[in-house]
Amino acid sequence: MLKPQVNHHTQSTKTLFPLEKPFLFGNGGQSFLLQVQSRPSSSNKAPKVRVGFSSNIKAISIPFTGGRNNTFTKVKAVVTVKRTIGSLISDVTLTPGDIKELFGRSLQLELVSAELDPKTGSEKATVKDFADRDNFANDGFDITYRAEFKVPLDFGEVGAIYVKSNQDFEFFLKDVVLEGFPNGPINITCESWIQPKSVEEKRVFFTYKSFLPSKTPNGLERLRDEELMKLRGNGQGWRQASDRIYDYDVYNDLGSPDSKQDLARPVLGGKQHPYPRRCRTGRSPCKKDPKSETRVRDNLTFYVPRDESFSGIKTATFGAKALYALLHSLIPTLTSLIVDRDRGFPYFTEIDKLFNEGVNLPKKDKKSLINVIPRLVKGVKDTAENILKFETPDAMDRDKFFWFRDEEFARQTLAGLNPYTLQLVTEWPLESTLDPKIYGPPESAITKEIIEHEIRGFMKLEEALEQKKLFMLDYHDLLLPYVEKVRQLEDTSFYASRTLFFLNPDGTLRPVAIELTRPPMDGKPQWKRVLRTHCCTEPYIIATNRQLSAMHPIYRLLNPHFRYTMEINALARLALINADGVIESSFSPGKESIELSSFAYDKQWRFDNEALPKDLISRQEFPDPIQKGLAVEDPSAPHGLKLTIEDNPFATDGLVLWDIIKQWVTDYVNHYYPDPSLVESDKELQAWWYEIRNVGHADKKDEPWWPVLKTSEDLIEIVTTIVWVTSGHHAAVNFGQYTYGGYFPNRPTITRTHMPDEDPTEETWKFFMEKPEAVLLEALPSQIQATKVMAVLDTLSTHSPEEEYLGDIVEPSWKQDPVINAAFERFNGKLKEFEGIVDGRNANTNLKNRNGAGMMPYELLKPFSKPGVTGKGVPYSISI
Repeated sequence: MLKPQVNHHTQSTKTLFPLEKPFLFGNGGQSFLLQVQSRPSSSNKAPKVRVGFSSNIKAISIPFTGGRNNTFTKVKAVVTVKRTIGSLISDVTLTPGDIKELFGRSLQLELVSAELDPKTGSEKATVKDFADRDNFANDGFDITYRAEFKVPLDFGEVGAIYVKSNQDFEFFLKDVVLEGFPNGPINITCESWIQPKSVEEKRVFFTYKSFLPSKTPNGLERLRDEELMKLRGNGQGWRQASDRIYDYDVYNDLGSPDSKQDLARPVLGGKQHPYPRRCRTGRSPCKKDPKSETRVRDNLTFYVPRDESFSGIKTATFGAKALYALLHSLIPTLTSLIVDRDRGFPYFTEIDKLFNEGVNLPKKDKKSLINVIPRLVKGVKDTAENILKFETPDAMDRDKFFWFRDEEFARQTLAGLNPYTLQLVTEWPLESTLDPKIYGPPESAITKEIIEHEIRGFMKLEEALEQKKLFMLDYHDLLLPYVEKVRQLEDTSFYASRTLFFLNPDGTLRPVAIELTRPPMDGKPQWKRVLRTHCCTEPYIIATNRQLSAMHPIYRLLNPHFRYTMEINALARLALINADGVIESSFSPGKESIELSSFAYDKQWRFDNEALPKDLISRQEFPDPIQKGLAVEDPSAPHGLKLTIEDNPFATDGLVLWDIIKQWVTDYVNHYYPDPSLVESDKELQAWWYEIRNVGHADKKDEPWWPVLKTSEDLIEIVTTIVWVTSGHHAAVNFGQYTYGGYFPNRPTITRTHMPDEDPTEETWKFFMEKPEAVLLEALPSQIQATKVMAVLDTLSTHSPEEEYLGDIVEPSWKQDPVINAAFERFNGKLKEFEGIVDGRNANTNLKNRNGAGMMPYELLKPFSKPGVTGKGVPYSISI
């Protein structure tokens, strides 16, 4: 018999925007919470029903003693249905009939044997019963149902359970606990939406035991294969909100050519614009551009498979909901308030007012906004009005002028938002690889003389190269092909850039030169100026659900790392990266942004280099194969790498976290694949990896760098890379966005004017010389651009109260296997130790890139965090 299963960890739930009353079932827009107060079973009085709210939800199972005779065993089931709080996009409510149905026989259950009938060789008959509504839990408000089965003694081990709804609305099934077996209760974790009785399909849920395909109990083989077939679909039709189908499509829904030709956008995915694939939605083609897909009407969200949408079971402060509120309510409100879209900030003190005074919002937005994004929208008691008031970013709070210092600009390349782009300079002179007939002379304007002058006699250029003292941010060849296109857009400027840094003796970086380049255009020659002085995971999710059974151990290992990501990506396509969305309207590339992201994917993305150690070693820019990384392999060094810059906060912390993750994955994989040959013979696993390479990333399927999947070591490296990308990598580049970008002069997203010395007139040059501050403010984002981006960065940087952090809570299937549970406990312990390591490093005064007056400590890779904008915390998944 199966071993006991513990209940899955549950978390608190709060009200969801834009609703004031939470909803019990379904994905409704108007909502309320039904709470039933049950008296002891000895009472004859009916339970009381009241409308109210609870923030704590816990599943319970009431123990009992199972009965048995000489032909069958009595097995009792406790079914937990999670109270839901409605969704933002539907309008389904409970009718009196719905409420009545809660007290009836709403669920049909069938136990499935893991064994075949030894006499017939066919599947054994299922054991059926209806589940009757039980009392609400004493300490929460989940709904429980009970059933009692008479299980034949020769039924064998329970391998799965069928669930069929007799209700007229969907509900969220949390788990089923089977009690009465000699070895203790069996917990079947479901965590899935069950569709109403109008949908004939019976849902199947497997027990906690994980099986490789070749080890599948013969009574479950058909169910395993059929469930995967259902999740794959047939590639046809318009996907409905209730569907559970995972399929692929190109990014052909970012534009809206039928609305306005100026909103047409190229299709991303294919030879012309390579890109990862998204989840197929199947909407009808546009009339004016059949290659593009129509967008949804009335701001309804894009389709994601039903169990990828957590709109009805997460709180209002959950990232997807806050992002939805931001994109569909707050930003349109801001746009209507700021009449002059081109108006900038006349003084730096006007920027400070965004933090000190805020922006008044119309009263009509009070209920919808203040509840869902309270960090941004504050209630003013005296006037009953709301204001949009930004919290002062931590970096600015520590040092108001942090953004102005060269040293801080350089430090942020190692400890800021984008620690992935700095590379070592290994060759001189610097030259472009682009066609000089189109883009002008390839030679850089940064010369040996400029470098040696700026490092002021420390050493010659040749010595600096030999001693690995020169580093570079190189966006030159990536951006130069788009400079002319972007400059044709109104009120924006654009340059290709290189920035050189020198490594000081104390381990800090100093900016040496910044090169800005404009290609030949408008009859003018190339212009250069030397100044001295931020989608690839979705294919993994789709392939995992299409090719790995829910009982596959690798599915169960990866599943926590994919939660919420598809819903977040769908929201981004809806209103963030779409035509004329936040990105296009507030970032320099404008309408060229999505095409530029395709160009970057084509030239720079490699799966193998997504692994942190290989990324640090390579750091190569296209098409140069020469290693320009920040580390070299050294078996005698910690983590097997010697860092070029020893005080590199991201690299040093990241490598510790990478090793902790890899050890956890190693323990897990080796438990299920004790024989390396099991990897190559695992048909589901091989189909999964094939589909990721050849379908999910089809435009790169022929690249030679794709890892092979033949051994346990191959699988460990591949899975560790995916886990790292969804956890550590994402945390490092995401949760510091408001800290460093909230005060936008530090990281402006757009430059609205050209450099003052590019084709200057006598009048403009005179104005610059007299009022350089005014010229700088004119170049910075406008008021509407700045406030939109600040609001987005604040939301993207916020941890939900229900955030699920890496290694914090054990998954039910992991808990039930003693070997895996012990490995997880070690994983959790190492992560807690790592927190202390980070604290110790930040307190070390010898580490100048993480300790100093007014300096932000580097905490972006600390595993755990409290809610809010904290600049720390590594969630399992890309949930915002």
